[in-house]
Amino acid sequence: MIKRYTSLGFFCLFLMFNSCGLGEGSGKEIFVQDSQEWFQDGRAGWKFEEDQLVGTSVGGSGFIMTNKKYQSFTLTLEFYPDAGINSGIFVRCKNKEISNRDCYEMNIWDNHPDQDSRTGAIVTRAKPLVDVQTIGRWNKYKITCENNHIRTWINGKLMADIYDDELSEGYIALQAAEPGRVRFRNIKLKVL
Repeated sequence: MIKRYTSLGFFCLFLMFNSCGLGEGSGKEIFVQDSQEWFQDGRAGWKFEEDQLVGTSVGGSGFIMTNKKYQSFTLTLEFYPDAGINSGIFVRCKNKEISNRDCYEMNIWDNHPDQDSRTGAIVTRAKPLVDVQTIGRWNKYKITCENNHIRTWINGKLMADIYDDELSEGYIALQAAEPGRVRFRNIKLKVL
């Protein structure tokens, strides 16, 4: 009898661990150095420094993008923007280039001239639900795309929660634009 309750107890702890988000961070690392699973395009520079992927722009725009399309997934990553960078995470991109019309763009740009499109917005589709300040420190972005339901969190705060049928699958990309620098690390994708 005690053995059965012990097993049940471990099972309940396992469920609590996963439902509380403590098990986050699982998934396959993407945008790994020397991988053939992604490519770079545009005028921004991308390089690896230690365990970080660094995007630098001196006024042009550029991105890195997966070679594979994805449908339903959870993407988690950490990002560290400086004050000048206009960056973002693009998901379900129809084509092998980025735009906020043919992709869902999760913005990273605290100083955006239009604050409805600032950090946490899904550009042209959803304003951020809360105001977060991300410049000059490490932050965590979490994005879930489950069928037509798209949600984003920054540092555990829900930023956007929409239903949209326009884009059902596509490439994933990271952007660097405007004069500035952005760092990414622990970029993990879990296909649902």
